[in-house]
Amino acid sequence: MKKKIATSNAPQAIGPYSQAIQSGDLLFVSGQIAIDPATGDVVTGDIEAQTDRVLKNITAIVEAAGMSLQDVVKCTCFLNDMNDFTKFNAVYENTFGEILPARETVEVARLPRDVQVEVSAICCQ
Repeated sequence: MKKKIATSNAPQAIGPYSQAIQSGDLLFVSGQIAIDPATGDVVTGDIEAQTDRVLKNITAIVEAAGMSLQDVVKCTCFLNDMNDFTKFNAVYENTFGEILPARETVEVARLPRDVQVEVSAICCQ
């Protein structure tokens, strides 16, 4: 049985998808970009500012499902410039702490709303 997870503390979907879907002990969080849920605007600034907003959005969705970032087991990360990899990693590591999820990070030509970063996550309770 799958269940839609939604929260006003993260941006509403900008397409035909859910913020997250829970199936049993697993939570699949859709790719999040640097949109401030309070304004609906893209966060301006450098890769660190955008990464911070993306991870706050993921945190809000994960918490709406009754989980925490410690339940994240896998992330898929998209950067529009791999030269930002080190700066992205610093914010990512600071957010997730000691036990980091498995992940891959790839460079892409373009992301929605021309943001610099997008991250999706899988959680397991």
